[in-house]
Amino acid sequence: MNGQQRKNIKPGIEVAIVLKQDQRTGKLTKGIVKDLLTKSQTHPHGIKVRLTDGQVGRVKEIISNSDSQ
Repeated sequence: MNGQQRKNIKPGIEVAIVLKQDQRTGKLTKGIVKDLLTKSQTHPHGIKVRLTDGQVGRVKEIISNSDSQ
């Protein structure tokens, strides 16, 4: 599942994001979603989120959905 739709992303799920400084390389950072920062329902580059450790980036991949566990 990709991270372009806001409805797929909720606080508490594990995601892989690309940080602003890693956009050129595409390096992914894994973490747990704390806040959703994008207000629109979709975004072509991924929904912007804040992780529980404070890092901010755009969701490229949803690793585990809390609803499916």
